Amino acid sequence: MNASIAHRGPDGEGFHFAPGVGLGHRRLAIIDLAGGRQPLYNEDGSVVVSFNGEIYNFPDLEKVLAQRGHTFRTRCDTEVIVHAWEEWGERCVEHFNGMFAFALWDARQKTLFAARDRLGEKPLYYAQTPEGWLYLASELKALLQVSSIDRALDEQAIEEYFAFGYVPDPRSILKSVRKLPPAHYLTIARGSAPRLRRYWDVSFGDPENLHNTNLESNLLRRLQAAIECRLISDVPLGAFLSGGVDSSAVVALMAGISKEPVKTCSISFGDPQFNESQYAARVAARFGTEHHVEQVDTDDFDLLDTLVSVYDEPFADSSAIPTYRVCELARRHVTVALSGDGGDEVFAGYRRYRWHVYEEKVRSALPYWFRRPVFGTLGRLYPKLAWAPRYLRAKSTLQSLGRDSLAGYFDSVSILGAEFRKRLFSRDFQATLGPYSAIEVLRSHADSAPRRDPLSLVQYIDLKTYLPGDILVKVDRASMAHSLEVRVPLLDHTFVDWASRLQPGLKLHDREGKYMLKKALERILPNDILYREKMGFAVPIASWFRGALADRLEYLVSDSSLRQSDLFDIGFISQFVRQHQAGRWDHSATLWALLMFDGVLRKVIAR
Repeated sequence: MNASIAHRGPDGEGFHFAPGVGLGHRRLAIIDLAGGRQPLYNEDGSVVVSFNGEIYNFPDLEKVLAQRGHTFRTRCDTEVIVHAWEEWGERCVEHFNGMFAFALWDARQKTLFAARDRLGEKPLYYAQTPEGWLYLASELKALLQVSSIDRALDEQAIEEYFAFGYVPDPRSILKSVRKLPPAHYLTIARGSAPRLRRYWDVSFGDPENLHNTNLESNLLRRLQAAIECRLISDVPLGAFLSGGVDSSAVVALMAGISKEPVKTCSISFGDPQFNESQYAARVAARFGTEHHVEQVDTDDFDLLDTLVSVYDEPFADSSAIPTYRVCELARRHVTVALSGDGGDEVFAGYRRYRWHVYEEKVRSALPYWFRRPVFGTLGRLYPKLAWAPRYLRAKSTLQSLGRDSLAGYFDSVSILGAEFRKRLFSRDFQATLGPYSAIEVLRSHADSAPRRDPLSLVQYIDLKTYLPGDILVKVDRASMAHSLEVRVPLLDHTFVDWASRLQPGLKLHDREGKYMLKKALERILPNDILYREKMGFAVPIASWFRGALADRLEYLVSDSSLRQSDLFDIGFISQFVRQHQAGRWDHSATLWALLMFDGVLRKVIAR
């Protein structure tokens, strides 16, 4: 198990064994290179921990715990975990500011305690075997070393994957394996039933400082503090720089803190439609960074099989390709990199938020009994003009207006609509799946949302689903595949909670997302960086499937694991392939999802 995830920690390994308990650890040495080996113990060896991540406020916690009589033998952040457990028990996680997944064994209390950070930056899988053993690991591939773990697929996870393009927490693609959700801990005491509890939630509480003229300064001060605590490192440290708002903000503030030029890394593409490297170069020049750029071919699809092994579960976000490459580039120069991830979720940067708020205004003006038949009928009759300019593509908008609010948002984030998902699956699989729909994932989080205005609701949902299920999975697996640690200051939980209390109009103002963030950054970044059209980290998979990857699609319908699995209607997939290759429809997202799913069946589940 430990060897299977050696890429997460190439600098050493360690083990702890006791009756009924085994802990393993792979080390990526970042802080206290000589003294931070794991598993790590308290003074008498009765508490031991295996930990992945960073506790950024460990110097402050160390002082508090030392004053309460705890003795520290290292300069490593890991050691505060065992002493915090001794001092506060399960509530220790409430004191940590960081990204973490860890398992701790207390020999005196005969208790295993496992926890995951608040936003889900670090992963934690777990499974119980029929014999009663509990296994935990950072990646699914480690659990698959255990022969007694059942590899039967989870039908509901398959439905969720083809809706979202990833398998949301707490499911995994296997029935027998679960993911510990963000901001949760699992406590197992011998002789007692396991207890799973949530210890934190983003508040979206009462708006703060709305009449404070220094709100922009407050934002920058808080973000700078989040960045500064993430610069603690005994190894080379740098940042990703795409030239977008979020990464540029991180680099700009890092440059103001760092005594040395910041090391920055970015990817360029030969195709100008996908290339924003010139903006990254401008930011690098403005702040005097040591900038590294590497051009990636837009036909970098040979990574497809590699990505299957990196992610273990099916993962349909094709931007995993450039993410993998920028991590590969960064690791040549640094061991730790800061990223700008999270800004879109925290400050409402996605276009879909703008459309959702607009559609909600229409929904609120017209009763559901009127909208459902009128817009539903118009949506069915209006042609799907995938080839047309965006302003003519009204079909999805009309259909969305005919649904309730949550169903409308679900449709906007789904890679494949409910009608098509039903046709994608074989009749046998549909019978097994029954009436279950992936929208239940969104409904479960919506029921817990602390604020009900349209923008805050979908932000909350994305912080629970898309952020930990897609964005952070993408970055964690791609970075760890290259033994690179990525830190995300925009997801500092105190910063996220503060930003959640801003009025919705300070995040999405008219048609401008990230409004308050951009206003605050005007004093340090030029307007053409802040207010240009968002590009994203995309790759041209639609053209690949009509060119170099056309043979992969033929394989999908002729000789793939999909065809042999009895899960899918191969005739329907063939229809999708023909329509896409003829240029009549753009089915690239679905076809990519099918290819990744096929890869998991071949390389992960079957072995």
